Amino acid sequence: MTSSIRTTVHESLPYIDQDPTPAERTAAEAQIAAELSSSSPPSLPSPPPPNFSPLITAELERISKKEPLKAIDLSRYEIQDTPPPSLTSPSSLLPPLSLAYTTHTYLQGRQTNLSLLDAYGKNAWLVANWQSEAVLAALERDLAAAKREVDVVNIQRRRLQDEVGEELRGLEETWKRGVGRVIETEIATEALRHQVLERQRGGA
Repeated sequence: MTSSIRTTVHESLPYIDQDPTPAERTAAEAQIAAELSSSSPPSLPSPPPPNFSPLITAELERISKKEPLKAIDLSRYEIQDTPPPSLTSPSSLLPPLSLAYTTHTYLQGRQTNLSLLDAYGKNAWLVANWQSEAVLAALERDLAAAKREVDVVNIQRRRLQDEVGEELRGLEETWKRGVGRVIETEIATEALRHQVLERQRGGA
């Protein structure tokens, strides 16, 4: 929050105020740098130590060791080899039969999904593209409207500043003349005081 306040520049009268000279800008930047070096923002507190669950800890260790993820056993979806002729008992044929059923169900689902994708995938893709284009067009319209509003605000801002520019410059000149007269009055008063003191010393 502090850094954002420090880096914010408020241009109140950009169309009336004159740009600073290189020497004025250098002097201002030097003062800003000196102020920033003398005041540092408060340091952030140190973050608390992590408290991960055992499952997260194990996953982080797996990632640090670059080991592959073994969350799903993919071997059950692979095509199974024909059991050897030596397996004749029903109990020995049950595991291969179960895997065969699993593989068949998986391949049947894949075939159904591929057929649906072949029949409706193109239209779904075109509809998704049309929806994305509609969203993009709406965002571009909003952006163009926001830019127009910014342009209108800038035009109004410049017109208002141009309308009061002459008055502000007149007031500035009046202030400068007033300050100059005050300085001249102080100089004359100081000179008169010296004259009075000299005459008092001469009369004594």
